[in-house]
Amino acid sequence: MPELDRITQQPDVMGGKACIRGMRVTVGMLVGQIGAGRSVDEVLADFPYIEREDVMQALRYAAWLAEQREVQIAGIR
Repeated sequence: MPELDRITQQPDVMGGKACIRGMRVTVGMLVGQIGAGRSVDEVLADFPYIEREDVMQALRYAAWLAEQREVQIAGIR
């Protein structure tokens, strides 16, 4: 995984989802906003406590997750 010092996961914050700096803002919320066509500047205006690097790391984290591959191993019959 790339160095992502702003992405945190804590069991007691948002059910353990990946969040931004321990806040109740999930990576999914930010990436979803960008995916819906909002610009980074619009997202920053909606979340004034979020910084540009938070959004960039959220996108890098999502890209890293999308590149992960799960290999299914056939069971022995």
